[in-house]
Parts: sequence; structure tokens; C-alpha cells
Amino acid sequence: MPGPGDRGKAKERPKHARRTLRRMLKYLMEYAWVVLLMLLCAFASNIGNLLGPDFAGKAINAAGAGAGKVDMNAVIRYGIFMLIAYVSGNILSFIVNIGMMRVGRKVARNMRRDVFNKLMELPVGYFDRHLAGDIISRVSYDIDVVCTSLSSDVVQILTSFVTVIGSFVMMCIISPPLVLCMVFTIPVSVLFTRYMSKRTRPLYRLRSLAYGEMNGFAEEMFTGQKTILAYAHEDYVCDRFEEINRNAAEAYRDADSLGMTMGPTIGMISNIGLAAIGLGGAMLYMNGIVGIGQISSFILYSRKFSGPINEISNIINEIFSALAAAERVFQLLDEAEEVKDIEGAADLVNSEGSVEARDVDFGYLKNKIVLKDFDMKAEPGQTIAIVGHTGAGKTTIINLLMRFYDVNEGAIFVDEKEVKAYTLQSLRKNYSMVLQDTWVFNGTIFDNIAYGKENATMEEVVEAAKAAHIHNYIMRLPKGYNTVISEDGGNISKGQKQLITIARAMLYDTSMLILDEATSNVDTSTERKVQKAMRSLMAGKTSFIIAHRLSTIRNADNILVVDNGNVVEQGNHDYLMNRRGAYYALYRSQFE
Repeated sequence: MPGPGDRGKAKERPKHARRTLRRMLKYLMEYAWVVLLMLLCAFASNIGNLLGPDFAGKAINAAGAGAGKVDMNAVIRYGIFMLIAYVSGNILSFIVNIGMMRVGRKVARNMRRDVFNKLMELPVGYFDRHLAGDIISRVSYDIDVVCTSLSSDVVQILTSFVTVIGSFVMMCIISPPLVLCMVFTIPVSVLFTRYMSKRTRPLYRLRSLAYGEMNGFAEEMFTGQKTILAYAHEDYVCDRFEEINRNAAEAYRDADSLGMTMGPTIGMISNIGLAAIGLGGAMLYMNGIVGIGQISSFILYSRKFSGPINEISNIINEIFSALAAAERVFQLLDEAEEVKDIEGAADLVNSEGSVEARDVDFGYLKNKIVLKDFDMKAEPGQTIAIVGHTGAGKTTIINLLMRFYDVNEGAIFVDEKEVKAYTLQSLRKNYSMVLQDTWVFNGTIFDNIAYGKENATMEEVVEAAKAAHIHNYIMRLPKGYNTVISEDGGNISKGQKQLITIARAMLYDTSMLILDEATSNVDTSTERKVQKAMRSLMAGKTSFIIAHRLSTIRNADNILVVDNGNVVEQGNHDYLMNRRGAYYALYRSQFE
């Protein structure tokens, strides 16, 4: 994503405009019969509007025969025909607008469904590389732009062609000489439209990028609002947002200001043609070649001929904007999904809990290895602690155990079979996790605790909450377990959120457990109680603990000391303390 100073560097056309347009139309074709009906209504509406000028010319001819020779019956009859043609045409246009608006909303729903489902299939690495605000921008703003274009612009362009062709045919029938007066304006309009489209298309792509950047920054700042206030950084954040906002506004201005020149310019070219028609028509009338009614009809048809050309020039801008937005949406839909299960992958059911890593190398970037020659063996029921300085590679090990990422070299085994031999879903279902970054969703406390276990009963949830020492707090709330937690748990403390996630893990009965600083947000008194409950939870389970408080992992069966991607020491607490190596230094540093 370009930064504020890079906006001018990204001027390029959509790479796959035609393919993007075809993919947009595929969504529209899911409602092909409705679209076809709307096209027929639009066609009939245009036929009615095309008949109007003809009736108007005939009425004028009937009224212009001279005093005493006016055929009032013919004037009234053609006037009624003209009224019927225009009214019926406008009613059909109204039906088309309503119908296509509904189709557009359904297309938007389907696209958002596909995008959301795709997000559930993407690997963790995608979310590490992209701002949440940019993803949200694609789901909301970009899809809205696409669907607005599909619901109105596609039908409007097709019906405009009907109007242009019909008007041209009627003008040729009325007076071929007058057609020559305006023919020169057509190639000028086409060439100008093509020229402008080349200039505006990359600007609309830039606009979508700028809005994605702005949404990403806003989402990031809202998430860190308390930190911003704590460091009195409000002015800096406001200035930074002003810069990004200005860039987004300039991207919007650059795209729309240039695009808006197309309509008036095409209109000016059309008016030049209209002036030529007026001059040529006057000369033909004085020579008795055409009548007043024919000239009137021809002028009306010329306006109908040039009107859609003006509309098409404006619609083309909207389509370019939609193409730029659609390309961002389809880029997300084309992202490589999480690695698929190999053919014949088995379900891991009731794992014994034996886990082993052999000669594992891994890097988030292929040319930058962060874990080298990693070996580990956990027997069923053992507790493995992983310690080390920040950035040493502790969380990377957990990511590999859960197969959020796959190893570059070596292999990881569960129950003496390589993890790739199991389905991803079944492998992860055999782990329960409590992370330092707690996650709760907008719902009741009961729903949040029961999240991992389908059809959990209230008794089971209460038992898990008691084990996590959160039950008494819940019962003090006005609605107890039916209390609704606001978005991201804003109405409860971090410690309470962590206890809820611990209760969730306790309810989720698995053979393997991952604890990533699981008690970092609770006070010392509560931590001792939770540690006792955790020992009950860990009984009989293979447990992996990432801990910074080394006092909490003294009873671990094996402690891995990770430094710069290497396991530099491993053994139990007493063994490592007696060695007086890296673990000894870490342990002493916490108590000196």
C-alpha cells in the first residue's frame, strides 16, 4: 500500500481490466432472468421515448398547415400518443431502476459472503501482512462501489446503445442531409472519451488505495486509543490523520475532477453539432426540402442521440472506479488459501498427545530463517515450557505446532505421524489455547465461555468458570451468565477477559494445551488460584507453556530455552539451574 508520499508513484492501470469486468458480470448473471426482464423493460422504455419525438413532429406539422387548415383532431391524437409514449417509458424506467437496485443489493450480499468466507480460509500470514482497516475497506467501500456500478451502469449502457442506434435510424429517415451536419461530432466524442479514459482509470485505482490506507490508519488508532491518550499523542495522531485524509481527498479530487470534465466537454461537442443542425435545417427549410415538424423531430432525436453519449462518458468513469475497486476485491479472493489437506489425510481423533519436532527450519520470509535446527519431544501428559528473550522465536514454535505456518525444512509429528498426514481442522481441534492477546466477542458471557464446545450446558459452563475463578465475578453482574459483553470486551477488564478465555479452554476438552502467557493480565493473588486450576486442567494433557514469569514453570517436565531461533538449553528447572547457563541467567534476572 502506498504511503502518503508514494501516491504519485502508483499510477498504473488495472492489470486485468477485462477479466475483472467478466468476473463482475458473473455475479450479475446469477440473476440473469431478472436482468433479462429489466433489459426488456429498458428496451421498451427506450422505444416509447423514441416514438415521442416522431409524434411531436407530426403534431407540429398538423398544427402548422396555416390558419383555418389546422387539423385539431390530428394534433390532439398525436399529443395523446406522445403523452402515452413518454409516460409509459418513464414508468418502465422506474421499474428498471427498482429492479436493478434490488439485484445490486443481492450481488453485494453474495460478494460479501464470498469475501468473508475467503477470509476464513486465508492463512494467518495474510492478516499479518495487511491492515485490518484495508481489509474492511475492501469488504465495505469497494464492494459498494462495484455493486452500484453493476446495478445501474451496465443496464444504462446497454439501453443507451438502443437509444443512440434508434435515434440515428430515425434521423436518417427524417433527413439524411441533416445527419451530415452532426456526423463530424461523433468521432470527436469517441476519440475524446478514449483519451480521457486512459487518464482517469489509474486515478480511480489510486483513490481506492488511498481510502484503504485511511481506513487502516483509523482502525489502528481507534484500537490504540488509550495508549494515544496515555502518551498525550493526540496532536501527532490528528496531524498524521490530516495528512492521510488530505491524500485521500486529493486522490478523490484528482479522479473526479478529471472525470467530471468528460460530460461537459462531450456536451459542448454535442451543442456544436446542434448549432450545425439548426443552421442546416434553416437552409433546408427555406429551400422547401424539410418542414418545421421534421426539423423539430430531428432536433429532439439529436438530443436523444447525444444525451446517451454524454451519459456513457460519465458512466465510463464510474465503471473505471468500479473496476479499480473490483480488482482489490478479486485480489483478496485470489489470495492463496491456507494449505489444503493432502489427499488421504486422516482425522486426528482422541490424540494421545505425543508431539515431536525434528530438524525444523522455518522463516516467515524464505530468505530469513527465524528457527533453525529445532528439535523437541513431548511425551503424552508432559508439560513443555518455552522461555527466552522477546523475539527469540517462542510464539513461532506455537504457530508451527498449530500449523498456522508450515515448516520450511524438517517435520513435526503428532502421535508419531507427520502433522501433514492429518486434516488441519482435526489437528487444531486437539489443541486448546489461551493466548496473551485475549479475544472475546459481542455476546453473552455464557456464549463466550461455551464458544469451543457445541451444545455446552449451563452446568458445564459454570463448572469451567469456577475452575477459572471467574464465577463469583459473573454472579455479581445484573444478568449473570446472560450479561452481554460489548465489542472486544470493552465493558470488562483485561484480567476478566483473560479469565473468561481460560474458562473457555477448560471447557474445551482436548489432549493438548497451549498457554501463551495465560496469566499475564491477572493479579498475583488471582494468578496463584488460576495456576492451581491450570494444574488441574493440564493433568493428563500434553501442555506447551510460553512464560515470561519463570516462577510459573518450575514444575515443567522440560524447559526449552530459545535464543535467536535456536534451542540453546533444555531440561527441567533443577538441571538448568545447576548448569548456570542461559536459563540460570534469565531466572536470576527476574529476582535480582
